[in-house]
Amino acid sequence: MLLQRYIDVDDERIRPGLWGAGLLQDPSLNKGTAFTREERRRLGLEGLLPPHVSSMDEQVARVMENVRGQGSDLNRYAELISLLDRNETLFYRVLMEHLPELMPIVYTPVVGQACRLYGHIFRRPRGLFLTRHERGRMREVLRHWPHRNVRVIVVTDGERILGLGDLGANGMGIPVGKLALYTACAGVHPSCTLPVTLDVGTNSAELRDDPLYLGVREKRLEGADYDDLVEEFVAAVQEIFPRALIQWEDFASHNAFRLQSRYRDRLPSFNDDIQGTAAVTLAGLLSSLRLTGGSLSEQRVLFCGAGEAAAGIADLITAALREEGLSQKDARARCWFVDSGGLVESTRRDLREHKKPYAHEFAPTPTLAEAVRRLRPTALIGVSAQRGQFTREIVASMAEFNARPVIFALSNPTDCAECTAAQAYEWSQGRAIFAGGSPFDPVEFGGRTIIPGQGNNAYIFPGVGLGAVVSETARVDEEMFLAAAKVLSAQTSERDLESGRVYPALSRVSEVSALIGAAVAEVAYARGWARAPRPADVAARVRALQYRPVYKKYV
Repeated sequence: MLLQRYIDVDDERIRPGLWGAGLLQDPSLNKGTAFTREERRRLGLEGLLPPHVSSMDEQVARVMENVRGQGSDLNRYAELISLLDRNETLFYRVLMEHLPELMPIVYTPVVGQACRLYGHIFRRPRGLFLTRHERGRMREVLRHWPHRNVRVIVVTDGERILGLGDLGANGMGIPVGKLALYTACAGVHPSCTLPVTLDVGTNSAELRDDPLYLGVREKRLEGADYDDLVEEFVAAVQEIFPRALIQWEDFASHNAFRLQSRYRDRLPSFNDDIQGTAAVTLAGLLSSLRLTGGSLSEQRVLFCGAGEAAAGIADLITAALREEGLSQKDARARCWFVDSGGLVESTRRDLREHKKPYAHEFAPTPTLAEAVRRLRPTALIGVSAQRGQFTREIVASMAEFNARPVIFALSNPTDCAECTAAQAYEWSQGRAIFAGGSPFDPVEFGGRTIIPGQGNNAYIFPGVGLGAVVSETARVDEEMFLAAAKVLSAQTSERDLESGRVYPALSRVSEVSALIGAAVAEVAYARGWARAPRPADVAARVRALQYRPVYKKYV
């Protein structure tokens, strides 16, 4: 009988009774109008679909026509998420084929707006929400997830969403978006991914008073209560999904560093805001050296902002410089921070622990502009989440003592960027080597078209996760991110550099992610952390495991 039919789909199977209209409601199995006539007859779908059997190419064309026809980017986001809720395979086919166009919609900058309005545009739940009310029952709740082969978890507590601050449960848009990129950029199978929000409340009175807010309407848990909830979550993951990697995402600095330190040796985990941002930035700096000349050890890097991103980048630069033979002290001396109190230097008594290693001996310097003039950095990196910090005066100063000043305005979303690509080129007479955290349109300057690079973590974290999945590594460490940065930089071609990019074209991200995945897996095998046997050809194994969105033939 049809009710008892099982249908193979990778490692998952259609459950007995899931057929007909029910089959069309399962996004992981639904093919929509692409079900063949024989499949429609055998699966109880006759009459439930228009008679024409569509090819996937026809479906992709229809989706793109609908997406492009929307009146705003937020509506385009909603259209794509609605497709993900209906037909997962088609969603990823569309996203992979049109990644440069659609990634800004699915992730930054549009996902920031979607998170702000999460409760207002909510259609269908995705992922798991865990609150203090599930304390003592985390294992039970994790078992509610329908897939057992979870290999990558992205988790947030919503306290520092992009540059937007505390969005509480609205932050779920970030894990959903990040995991969509794990699949679209690196080919991690969507059934192996799990988005999680630890809804520990929000300190935003505006959200708590919003009648459409969907999260816990309480102030944030703090101290031991917060730590106990996180600990129970991690222990539950280790039991229910023992091969899973945890990516900590958009935690505020006071928790981000603690959680990274506490769990990095207990299970494979990393903080993308710290380590992923570090790797993509280091890759951009390494690529920039091919235009500026000189070595990394000859650079002086000044950070606008001294939070988790700045510390992570500086730590990875330090690791790269130590590989070049510098001492820890001399390597750190190449990195300088400016925060809200001015230059981070040794006389300051208000510094948090992660800033102290970079508090060098120097006279107090109250402003970024003065720090630029006095330190004469070769690279200026913005991770402040404060719009407009790179003024005309500052960029012009950088151009005075650098033939090719490196200007990275990495804060997200776009309206938090320290400067725009057009401003960087105009104020430096077209000599700036620019990268943004969000995409910027090509700029016409001096009779040529300059294509700004985008220092997007999507070049790094999907490949790192892919390597972790393939090797089943027991931990993720700095060495893996250093390897990832080197691979990414090496994939930046001379043509990319000539066009203005310090990263490869985004259309190559799947290929680049596979190379990063292989490099990460090689580190795991070399260090003895891999729990999977080493294949004869690691790179081939990585490529073979990459998910490709094609419809299965149901029998």
